[in-house]
This record gives sequence, structure tokens and C-alpha cells, in this order.
Amino acid sequence: MGITTKTPEEIEKMRVAGRLAAEVLQVVAEHVKPGVTTEDLDRICHEHIVNVQGATPANVGYKGYPKATCISANNVICHGIPSAGKVLRDGDIINIDVTVIKDGWHGDTSRMYFVGTPSVMARRLVEVTREAMFRGIRTVRPGATLGDIGHAIQQYAEGERFSVVREYCGHGIGKVYHEDPQVLHYGRAGDGVVLVPGMTFTIEPMINEGTRYTRTLPDGWTVVTKDRKLSAQWEHTVAVTGDGVDILTRLPGDDNDL
Repeated sequence: MGITTKTPEEIEKMRVAGRLAAEVLQVVAEHVKPGVTTEDLDRICHEHIVNVQGATPANVGYKGYPKATCISANNVICHGIPSAGKVLRDGDIINIDVTVIKDGWHGDTSRMYFVGTPSVMARRLVEVTREAMFRGIRTVRPGATLGDIGHAIQQYAEGERFSVVREYCGHGIGKVYHEDPQVLHYGRAGDGVVLVPGMTFTIEPMINEGTRYTRTLPDGWTVVTKDRKLSAQWEHTVAVTGDGVDILTRLPGDDNDL
């Protein structure tokens, strides 16, 4: 379908949706603790989106997906399905990924949470993954390329002795949930599509403790590390501006990231 650029007015509508998604992740944070199920957390997110925000959870029914969020714990890379059988334990790390539709526009974001006290390795992986995302975001400006984003993420993550998942990537977003371009989290500087103002897409690196290789479980959704080691992911939706980048899934006052 090609890459679409958005007008300033459309980007402001995306910012509304993006901030609602960020608010969901903020609201659910206090509930992430040992003994809670991932289904409990999903219900909290779903009810907030529908009953408080008057918005729509984009994931419900998307290609048959059953829940409002993806919740991926420990060795789950992405697309973990919330379940009453998945009880959080002290030391777990989890990613909660939420996409909100408001007035037809999508806001897509995810973040990591510690359940109780994480291991030293788990904490380091989560922090490196967050920094990898921001290193990718910092490269975004008119005239830069998608390869610049992937290169910045890959160089940093691999320099920290972690690996970058290659089968899953960021994506264009707007009125359509997943649109062009694909935003790879690895690559060569200068390669790929040249960024222009008005482009909107997600940057959402998945970084593994061990090898980059993945396996999909029989449910057809849940993706895990092949070596069963930990994985982490952070995600923002961004817009290319006239002179740089604008993070659309950041709450007001959360300005210490770049």
C-alpha cells in the first residue's frame, strides 16, 4: 500500500491515541506483582480502555487474537496471550503491549515491568533494551534512513553482548494498525527508505539474553527464545518532524528519555 505521511492535524489525533495507550501502561503498573495472573492485568487494561477512555483495544479480534494486550514474560519474545494460568512470580520480567484506537487512529506502545526483584541479568537486559530503543529513536530525522535506526539499535545491543530478534519489527501506523514501512531493528547505516516529515511508525526492538533465534508455540501466537533465555522489548510510536522526531506515545512530563 506504500508509505503514507500524515498531516500535522492527523499527527495530533495520533498523539491523543498514543497518550491513551501510554496511560494504560501507567495505570496497570501498580498491579504488576507476584501472585497476579496475566489475565488479571489484561482485564485491568481492557476495562480502562473501554470504560474510562471510551476507546477501543485494537488487539481484540485482530487476526483472531483474543485479548486486549500481549503480555510476554521472561523467555517470551512477543505476542504472549494473557491467561488465568499464567501467575506472575517474584523475579519475572514482563512486557505489556497495548494498542488503543481513538477516533480511528492507533496508538501503539509497550514497556517492561519487574515483578518483585529481578536478577542482575534481567535488570541489565531490560535497561539495555530500553536504551537500544532510544538510540534508534534518536537517529530519526528528515534525510536519515530506516537502516540508520536498525544500525543504531544493533550496534548498541550487540556491543552489550545481547542479540537482536530479526523476525519481528516495527511498522508504519496511523488509521491502519500495521502499514508500510517495516522498521527493522538491525541493519546498515544509510540503507533503506529515506525518512521524510509526516512519516509515523513504531520502533520496538526485541533483545535476547542469548541467541537471536525464535520459536512459535502451537497456539500460533506466542513467540519464545529458542534457547529459553530471557527476552525484553520496549516500544514507542514516533513521527518524523521537520527537524527531528516526536514521540507520540509519551505522557506529558515524561521528558527524560531523549
